[in-house]
Amino acid sequence: MSGPGRIVLLNGASSAGKTTLALALQRIWPEPLHHIALDQFRDGMAGRFRGMNSRDGEPGTRGLNVVPVTGAQGRVTELRFGDVGRATLRGMRRAAAAFAESGVDIVVDDLLVEPEFLADYLTAFVGKPVTFVGVYCDLATLNRREASRLGRFHGTAAAHFERIHVGCEYDAEVRTQTHAPRECAAQVLAVALAPPRPTAFERMRSDRARLTAVGPVQ
Repeated sequence: MSGPGRIVLLNGASSAGKTTLALALQRIWPEPLHHIALDQFRDGMAGRFRGMNSRDGEPGTRGLNVVPVTGAQGRVTELRFGDVGRATLRGMRRAAAAFAESGVDIVVDDLLVEPEFLADYLTAFVGKPVTFVGVYCDLATLNRREASRLGRFHGTAAAHFERIHVGCEYDAEVRTQTHAPRECAAQVLAVALAPPRPTAFERMRSDRARLTAVGPVQ
């Protein structure tokens, strides 16, 4: 292999179909495509840092803490990342970049629930060809899928449904409640093989650099 591998970054709510889409992409991608997912790195954390409504001072608050809360949509489940969790996420992004640097094509399956997560991807993937994909699904379908999956907590998708795509510009958008996985994968592949110029990552970097140059409004 010559040059960096291609990167497909999938962002969407929990149960939106990102993993199913990643697997469908692997079946049609012209080269070997390695799947890297948030779930893999979460599961690699020491058990005591995978919190279940952990309280202040407990190790679970430092990793990934699953916390039931009452919000505008009723009882939902938030994902909260502490210092260990955030360090793990930074490591995941750089591990993904290292795969691409080695010439391996990758598909990354993630939840960009905070603006800093996208900002760090923009940094970690500098110099890499990235196709940024928004994976959309309506909330009713998300809730049905969530209820049918083992190990999923009620209201997880609803907790970040409104903010998961805020601030994101995409190269491709797919809607998994109306299109089959293979159709969505074919749409993503077509964009990845003939990416827009500039790409979404390039546009977002340019916009951020322009805002930084202008500085805060007085």
